[in-house]
Amino acid sequence: MTRVIGLMSGTSVDGIDAALVEISGSDLDLKIELLAGATYGYPTELREKILAVCAGSPLSIAELAALDDAIAFQFAQAALAIGSGHPPAELIGSHGQTVYHRPLGVNGVREQPATETNLEPANLKPANLKPANLEPANLKPANLKPANLQPVTTLGYSLQLGRGEVIAEITGIKTISNFRVADIAAGGEGAPLVPKVDAYFLRSSTHNRCIQNIGGISNVTYLPVSEGNWLEQVYGWDTGPGNALLDLAVEYFTNGSKTYDYNGEWAASGTPCEALVEQWLAQEFFKIPPPKSTGRELFSLDYLNQCLVESEAYNLAPADFLATLTELTVASIVESYRNFLPHMPDEVLLCGGGASNLYLKQRLQIKLDSVPVLTTDQVGLSRDFKEAIAFAVLAHWRNLGIPGNLPQVTGASEAVCLGNLYSPRSQHQSS
Repeated sequence: MTRVIGLMSGTSVDGIDAALVEISGSDLDLKIELLAGATYGYPTELREKILAVCAGSPLSIAELAALDDAIAFQFAQAALAIGSGHPPAELIGSHGQTVYHRPLGVNGVREQPATETNLEPANLKPANLKPANLEPANLKPANLKPANLQPVTTLGYSLQLGRGEVIAEITGIKTISNFRVADIAAGGEGAPLVPKVDAYFLRSSTHNRCIQNIGGISNVTYLPVSEGNWLEQVYGWDTGPGNALLDLAVEYFTNGSKTYDYNGEWAASGTPCEALVEQWLAQEFFKIPPPKSTGRELFSLDYLNQCLVESEAYNLAPADFLATLTELTVASIVESYRNFLPHMPDEVLLCGGGASNLYLKQRLQIKLDSVPVLTTDQVGLSRDFKEAIAFAVLAHWRNLGIPGNLPQVTGASEAVCLGNLYSPRSQHQSS
């Protein structure tokens, strides 16, 4: 058995979810036990800084480095806190804090590879360079093959702050972080990465399931009945906004005195504007087939401001506007199922912060009609800490050299090991 700490902070930036788990077994017989789970809030000033960066606030290199380390310190403290009172963990899997995610193309549209005609040479000034006193006979030209070089512009970008090496040093525990980059380097979106974990722990031999995570952004994992080559038929993608726009709207309407709508109670007192929902669903992202992922770069404060402007024609009260945003989340989920799944699921299991939004859950059940809407708690996996648990499992796989992505989900060319491994100095010195 291996004890692993999983750390996760999502696009809602509402704190660090920490899960201490015990992992046993192997392959599809892998088993997990949640020993402890807790959420640790960011200091207010740090959270505001993260949200500002996510909204596009420029930073100097020095400021970015300082923010990187400040986040790493908070993640390390969360790891120490969750592990307190338990036998020492052997490994940490830290997702870090996403501050920028742009997949293979703007708004999820995959770009064409760059060509010689759209690449501009750097403006070098050889006159300012002094040649070294080299002996030409000792120099061997590099065997470069330009045809094999892929321009960086064809790849996506994803930046998570909270350096793993700092976490390892503070905690004294081997840490794996920076999970998304390997999938991106293999041509993938870098997201979603949780579907393989969902497949191992939430599959059913009798039901086709959708695991719907509703964080700042919503994403789905489709799990067919576990028979035959079922693992190759697991799919997943980002369906659209989750809580991100709702939280921004609540802050706007309350002048920052509230950061979210508890249980969706405010939205539940309003009436959704169906005409606006239809208008918003015309956004290009919703039409793009998977693989696809998104983030606050699209569903941002600017996006919310545009929604507010468009709502003026309907004279909506704040409660009506929140109800309409909730309906956008619900409708984007349901339409995504109808457009991109091989068939509708037999049941839907919710997780993430949005699973606690009773109004959202009620609206989703109405839209899905006879398809039961449950939570992952009801099948034995914590809805609040599922994502943190998932990164503990991904770290466990990385430590064993087992790939963590599913190429059919992310669009990567192959299955790859995810994350960079950092050992604390204490382990270096003892080895």
